[in-house]
Amino acid sequence: MSKYPIKKTESEWKAQLSEEQYRVLRQKGTERPFTGEYNMLFEKGTYICMACKEPLFDSSSKFDSGCGWPSFDASIEGAIEYIKDSSHGMIRTEIVCANCGGHIGHVFDDGPTPSGQRYCVNSVSIDLDKK
Repeated sequence: MSKYPIKKTESEWKAQLSEEQYRVLRQKGTERPFTGEYNMLFEKGTYICMACKEPLFDSSSKFDSGCGWPSFDASIEGAIEYIKDSSHGMIRTEIVCANCGGHIGHVFDDGPTPSGQRYCVNSVSIDLDKK
């Protein structure tokens, strides 16, 4: 079972998530660049984990990085777990939801804002809560 507070079997995740959400969130997939619904959306609210609804990013931290995926310069404190990822011949830092372990994307140290961070996020991994 999972080390995360939300504990579900893979069958339960498959029943809850769409095929694409499951591929990205549970199998560490990546959506194609410039295809996600949140790439160029800049409405106010809180971006939450699509799998468990835990808050991950405030819309005030979102910016257009031009990379093809939604980008943020900071996460909500304690919402993200950082994991070394050496897949695909690269060394990167994977970001997962600290509540359910869902794959959100990666974070890079090349952001243009004072934080220097660019959280590169799959739209399919998040949802915008406009409250």
